[in-house]
Amino acid sequence: MNGVHDMGGMHGMGPLGSEKDEPVFHDRWEARAFALTVAMEAWRKWTLDASRHERELIPPAEYLRMSYYEKWIAGLVELLVKAGLVTAAEIESAKPAPGSVKAMAPLTADQVWPLIARANPSSRDVAVLPRFKTGQRVRARNMHPTGHTRLPRYTRGKLGTIERDHGVFVFPDTNAHFLGEKPQHLYSVRFAASELWGSQAAPGDAVYVDMWDDYLEPA
Repeated sequence: MNGVHDMGGMHGMGPLGSEKDEPVFHDRWEARAFALTVAMEAWRKWTLDASRHERELIPPAEYLRMSYYEKWIAGLVELLVKAGLVTAAEIESAKPAPGSVKAMAPLTADQVWPLIARANPSSRDVAVLPRFKTGQRVRARNMHPTGHTRLPRYTRGKLGTIERDHGVFVFPDTNAHFLGEKPQHLYSVRFAASELWGSQAAPGDAVYVDMWDDYLEPA
């Protein structure tokens, strides 16, 4: 979807800062936000792409105000309510509703590290024919879906070249909306910087973007 979260290629957003020896978490609450998100995903009530889309639905002013893990918590709260795991009133009061049943957590402490180490791979070992081949010229589709997509706005309608076929992966645009995984080939596509940014770009620069079959058309 088009929104404030899709900042790639935008001007006026200020410089990108860097922090030497940056810690994984700046505060303890960030670690707790990460842990809560992992624990709740174990219920399998939503997909990784659905959680990403939920953060995209945060109102623009709030999205720009929030820190990274604030966005995680805001999205998680909405997912919990939509999935029926808690009610909005329970979130607000921080207390369970009278008579509510206590559920057994699907994730125990001893399962946490193996789960994180295994991550949640989105590659799929299924036979799907690729639509494109390495070295082929392609164009990113100029589409503007109202739902979730991983197709950056700044690449839409631009010409590129297939550099690598990563194999078959879950398609986020359908997976985010519980419409099926629709596995398809994922490619690394090389875009000349001048194709994306015009004559202001350095002649030898390029940007590599991972793109699914459904994002591309023959040039």
